[in-house]
Amino acid sequence: MALIVQKFGGSSVSDAESIKRVAKRIVETHKAGNEVVVAVSAMGDTTDELLDLAHDVTPIPAPRELDMLLTAGERISMALLAMAIRSLGHDARSFTGSQAGMITDARHGAARIVDVTPGRVRDALDEGAVAIVAGFQGFNRDTRDITTLGRGGSDTTAVALAAALDASVCEIYTDVDGVFTADPRIVPLAHKIDRISSEEMLELAASGAKVLHIRAVEYARRHGVTLKVRSSFNNTEGTLVINESAEERAARVAVETKDGRTVEEPIIAGVATDLSEAKITVVGVPDVPGKAAQIFKIVSKTNANVDIIVQNVSAAATGLTDISFTLPKSDGQRVLTALTAEQPDVGFQNLQYDDQIGKLALVGAGMRSNAGVSAQLFEALYDAGINIEMISTSEIRISVVTRADTVNEAARVVHRAFGLDGDAQAIVYAGTGR
Repeated sequence: MALIVQKFGGSSVSDAESIKRVAKRIVETHKAGNEVVVAVSAMGDTTDELLDLAHDVTPIPAPRELDMLLTAGERISMALLAMAIRSLGHDARSFTGSQAGMITDARHGAARIVDVTPGRVRDALDEGAVAIVAGFQGFNRDTRDITTLGRGGSDTTAVALAAALDASVCEIYTDVDGVFTADPRIVPLAHKIDRISSEEMLELAASGAKVLHIRAVEYARRHGVTLKVRSSFNNTEGTLVINESAEERAARVAVETKDGRTVEEPIIAGVATDLSEAKITVVGVPDVPGKAAQIFKIVSKTNANVDIIVQNVSAAATGLTDISFTLPKSDGQRVLTALTAEQPDVGFQNLQYDDQIGKLALVGAGMRSNAGVSAQLFEALYDAGINIEMISTSEIRISVVTRADTVNEAARVVHRAFGLDGDAQAIVYAGTGR
């Protein structure tokens, strides 16, 4: 008997018919002799609707009360799903995040999991029931308050439960057939990847790929959880996310080549885009030791997540330089305010804010052993007349910042240039990618 954790996103449980379809899939897995734990998101756009309602009541909702409000969405879907499973003749029990033992820190709206004690979930499984857990939510022991994990939190809930219960696999169900070489809404000829390393998946998620949340991938990689991304609308096998080191990957490829089952894995795994970031340029910074540290210490106090950083060569005549960095748009105003307050002490001239940028990332473990990837990327963008404003690299990723209105075309151009286009258009069943 295997223990399988299944996560269903909002698009998979968007209405009563969808919930009944998901219930049938869960029952099929249970009837096959498996223990089943399900993490479920709020129905459809419920979370967004609750957020809108909160802001209709007050411009700045109290974080504690906002968490209390938002967790209602998952409680609705977990109860309805349990009812649907019971109507099919199988026992099912629903649990809130706190009942399922999802212990978090006290930060409302973006809590981090600090412990998982799924005693009640384990008891339900031992008694032959399917356990349905509300995703996205937890409980802080010190304040005794309900918390939420932030966007994508249901993915993290599922992975955390899989790790705590030593599950065989954690299946993430969405409205596409798996992980694609690009967002099929942007690149229609993107094709499904059968298998991808957790390292590559982590880079894609960090670069804007929405099919898996970065925190869930990080958690799975750290705790050795095997992930599988599948569609809730059909029975295709989906994409397996493999936890392996570079050495293990090299050994696996060598074995597969020896057996004649493959010749060479693709250099590039996929392309990701992100329109959620903005760029701040600190203009006229004295080019002396310690100024960059001073600037980013101020930024760190705002809890903003900085992504790409570029410092220009200082002008010989003035001894001044510019430092640009990208960050989530939601953090932009807070960081501008903090930097402006410290301008006299830091000594920069002014700030520039640009929220009309887009980020494109090219990801592939094959970059380690193949030269010329950067040149091919830049040439493809040049041929398309797309200007690059910032560049950042890691061992298996190249990211560039362009104008927001060109990033989708950039994704299609680069996808084609690296031979990633498939033979047919990808199918998106519900339209959200989650």
